[in-house]
Amino acid sequence: LLVVYISLARATPLVTLVLFLFLSLPTMGINLDKNVAAIVALTLNTSAFNAEIWRNAFRTFPREQREAAESVGMRRWTYFRYIMLPQMWIESLPALVNEMSFLIKGSPAIAVIGVVDLTRVTNRISSVTYEPLSPILAAGLLYVVIIGCLLKLQGIAERKARRLAR
Repeated sequence: LLVVYISLARATPLVTLVLFLFLSLPTMGINLDKNVAAIVALTLNTSAFNAEIWRNAFRTFPREQREAAESVGMRRWTYFRYIMLPQMWIESLPALVNEMSFLIKGSPAIAVIGVVDLTRVTNRISSVTYEPLSPILAAGLLYVVIIGCLLKLQGIAERKARRLAR
């Protein structure tokens, strides 16, 4: 069941998922507010990609380290928490940050159901002022700043994780 969910969520465009949750679920008796539908769609989409990132980190983890931990009598939870998880975190962090940046850049997809996001605000300002360039440049700059902060946090987290893994 989980494999089906991950495959479907990864194969479905975010706009399609947003529209399905907002327009199709009410026909089944499930009414979602547009903000809730947007959050659920973004969560379902991103969690599928994140699951694949973590699964890959888990699959590629060296078996020898697990065997070494078992040979010295280490419990599975202790091994997972202190040996496996820190290394998986270091391995997964770039892909997780990349997925987070896709989430941020994909957030305008929620505007199709009327949720106000940065791109929609930009369009509203442009239509009122009849000056499209300034709002679009400001929105682009905001996206660059947000992604830049995310990348800076990634660098800090990677350095800290490497220190803890030593």
